[in-house]
Amino acid sequence: MPDRSTKARRPGALSLKALGAATAILAAGFYLWQRSAPVSAEPEWESAEVRRETLRREVSALGVVRPKVGAEIDVGSRISGIVRSIPVEVGDRVAEGDLLALIDPSELEAELEQARADLALVQAQLALAVSSHERTVALIDDGVAPANALDEAARDLEAAQASVELQQARIKSAEIKLAYTDIRAPIRGVVADITTREGETVAASFAAPTFVTILDLDRLEVLAYVDETDIGRVVPGQKATFTVDTYSDAEFDAVVTSIDPKAELQNGVVNYIVRLAYERRDGYLIRPEMTAHVELEVESRKDVLTVPRKAVRRDFGRELVTVERDGRWMEQEIETGWRSDRVVEITAGLIEGESVQLKQE
Repeated sequence: MPDRSTKARRPGALSLKALGAATAILAAGFYLWQRSAPVSAEPEWESAEVRRETLRREVSALGVVRPKVGAEIDVGSRISGIVRSIPVEVGDRVAEGDLLALIDPSELEAELEQARADLALVQAQLALAVSSHERTVALIDDGVAPANALDEAARDLEAAQASVELQQARIKSAEIKLAYTDIRAPIRGVVADITTREGETVAASFAAPTFVTILDLDRLEVLAYVDETDIGRVVPGQKATFTVDTYSDAEFDAVVTSIDPKAELQNGVVNYIVRLAYERRDGYLIRPEMTAHVELEVESRKDVLTVPRKAVRRDFGRELVTVERDGRWMEQEIETGWRSDRVVEITAGLIEGESVQLKQE
């Protein structure tokens, strides 16, 4: 009779054999896959060179481009009258002395002619007074006229002379008023605005009505609004740079000219206005009211050793870098100075030209 215990164990024994064979096949396949698969290289570290450069400490501020004092002028009329013509348009460039507008001169020309006619009349009266004075003197010398007759002749002569001088002054005044009918540019620049049209009647009383606004685009400045926490580090003469949104790829050099003594409160923050002068660059037209992004250079160090910030790490209060020396990478303790958003100054521990590893992100 067959042994039941032996038959009960046989299936288990077969399963173990099958499992062993399967394991061997898998191991062989894995070995072959490893042999055929490409060998992955060790992770490569990004490196950078220790180099010398100039480090700057800067104060950032938001600003605006504005005309300097005297660079924007409202040109008006000093006399009343009808605007006969305005020969310029907004955007036109004008030189100093160019005609901007013309007031109808007819009435003032008539006044000038009247004044000249009155002058001719009083000049004739003066000639008569001179002749009368001379005749009176002769009569007194001949004993025909009394001595007090000379007083009356002298008074008539003085009155005639005064009348001539008065009329000459009136002519000069009329000529000046007539000259005011030609409204001319007091400075060179661009016509920024025209507020009066041809045919309008203007009345000059206490304030001259504005005709044209002229803006000298060569006399602009940047007003930077610097926070009170930074203003103590800003002084006239410091260098600065700025960009404007319309030329975001261009950086303009500037210099601090002055700091306004009075602060401005903006959104609860105390700011001081720092005025910057800059030179125009060919191909870039900076206009008033453009927003300026300003960087004020408050301090700088020239020709210092630097490494990228990603090369420096801290370990138990020490600052370390991984540097390549004699063909291998090794840790090196360093001493640092200034820091910027990009680099760190190295004061000890590294030599110019050495390579340092950068931390992996």
